[in-house]
This record gives sequence, structure tokens and C-alpha cells, in this order.
Amino acid sequence: MAERPVPAPEHEPADPQEILAGIGGSWLWTLGMALATLLPGIVVLAWPDETLHVLAVIVGLQLLVAAGFRFVTAFSRDGDRGGRVTAVLVAVVLVLAGVLSLRHPLQTIAALSLIVGVCWLLSGLLTAFAAIADRDLTHRGLAFAAGALAIVAGVVVLGYPVESAVALARLVGLWLVLLGVVELAVAIALRAATRRNTAADQR
Repeated sequence: MAERPVPAPEHEPADPQEILAGIGGSWLWTLGMALATLLPGIVVLAWPDETLHVLAVIVGLQLLVAAGFRFVTAFSRDGDRGGRVTAVLVAVVLVLAGVLSLRHPLQTIAALSLIVGVCWLLSGLLTAFAAIADRDLTHRGLAFAAGALAIVAGVVVLGYPVESAVALARLVGLWLVLLGVVELAVAIALRAATRRNTAADQR
């Protein structure tokens, strides 16, 4: 009697969490996050005389895009539940601030300064906490520097409220450029770490 052919094992569907972890852990993803921060900062610094409405739209969109990057990056923290929760909280803070910035009734100097200042302060505290708590983080020092930079920027905006859209635009643009540079350094550090790991696996 002829034996029945054994059916080939079906491929299990890819786990969405694993897909997000692979994307978020890539240095190219971090590079995209750096560019999404750096480019709006350059735009705001290049045209600081635009209206408050334009500034609010740019800031709101940047915060929403940054929230998307942060959310995906949260899943690259394998085995570190605390760091993942912290990263998700940062994403939530950015989403709330982005939505508030895009709302027309809140587009005044005081309201936008308050939203941006609180967002920077909270996200900076959470980022710095994650960098301190996660000792296995590849770019721990750079992540802490980004968090500290956000804390300082938030304190400055909240403690010394600006009186014009131009001054706020220059402050926002400067901070976005600085943060973008730090995130670019993080991407370079991740790329170097990835190459070292690949070379070690090939030995």
C-alpha cells in the first residue's frame, strides 16, 4: 500500500508584535525618526515669520509623526516591559499634544506655549527615566541626553513664556533641530551596533 504524502507544514502567520519589533529596532527607522524631527525644525527656523496657525500645524503634525515612530520603537524593547510601557506613554503624550496643537480654538501664543512646554517636559522625563532604568539600551547615553534636552526646553517654555509667534517659532525650531541631531546620532550608534553584531555572528 502506497503511503500518503505527508502535507508540508503550514507557515504560521507572522506575529504583528514581531514585525513591529523588527521595524522599530532598525537603525533606518531611527534615522527616519531623526529626519521627521530635524526637517520641521529647519523649516520653522527658515521661516519664523509665518503665522501662528502655520506654526501650530507644523508642530502638531511633527508631534503626531513622532508619536507613530515612538509607538513602533516601543516594541523593539525585548524583555523590557517597563521600557516598553514608558515608550508607549511618550507616544500617547505626543499624540495628545499634537491633536491639541492642531485645534483652531487653542491657537494662541499662551495655549501653544503651554501645550509644547508640557509635552516636552513630560516626554523628556519619561525618556530620561527609560534611559536610566534600561541598562541594556544600546544608545542609553544619547537617549538620556535627548530626555534631558526635552526637560530643559520644557522648563524654559513654561518658566519664560514667549510673547510672540516669531520667538516661539525660533525656540521650537531650535529644539527640533537639536533633538533631530541627537536622534541622528542614535541612528548612527544603532547602525554601528548592528554591524558589530552581524560581524560577530559570522565568526
